[in-house]
Amino acid sequence: MSNIAGKAYAMNVVTPSNPRITWINRLLFMAARGVPSNLLGLLGLSLIHFARWVIIKPKDWPDLGQGKEQVKDDYVLFCSNFNGTWDQYIDAFSDGIPSGLDLFWFSSIKYPKSIPITPFKNYITYNQIDTDYYYNATPGSAQRDIKISLLIYDHLRDLTEKHGKSSPEEFADAYRDAAYVMQKGLGDPGFGPVASLDTERADVNREKFVNKAQSGFDTLRASAKAAPKPQGDR
Repeated sequence: MSNIAGKAYAMNVVTPSNPRITWINRLLFMAARGVPSNLLGLLGLSLIHFARWVIIKPKDWPDLGQGKEQVKDDYVLFCSNFNGTWDQYIDAFSDGIPSGLDLFWFSSIKYPKSIPITPFKNYITYNQIDTDYYYNATPGSAQRDIKISLLIYDHLRDLTEKHGKSSPEEFADAYRDAAYVMQKGLGDPGFGPVASLDTERADVNREKFVNKAQSGFDTLRASAKAAPKPQGDR
């Protein structure tokens, strides 16, 4: 799956936004950056690499040879990388900062709010765009793995310095103290495990549901095009 690289998952969500009130979202984003304490529920989630919201105006859509896009609404682009499954991430987001999510998507059209969780998941599903190309420098390591690895590196450097300056007894004590801290960092790089069979089945069922809904939409659109146009009064 193109969204996944080892233990990491890349998410891109594009939602139409009411251009008359998008300016409120800009103020909310500025306030979130200016007062990070408002995001403590989000910052405390160690599974998240980063999360970013960007407002795209109609004039900002790039022309890559396809011609100028005819867009009437503003759009909110949400990008994030995280460890774990799609369901785990959405659940953690909804539990961590439910009111914050509602503010960040305040101007998005038909946004259902983050609680209850099912309509919120459906909203994200319908507006998520698959990642065609996803590069991750450390695909086999989660964010926590990397932090622990840096901690181990610091301890090893400290032990290296103490080795030539300390007595055998002092170095043995320092080694035991460092080993006690470093033992929690002996993780298992590689692909992330499946959270549960229920989660795996939920992913499959969600994909089937979306494909079925898209198929029905395409059929209705084809029928509308094929229907004879009404004749005017003569």
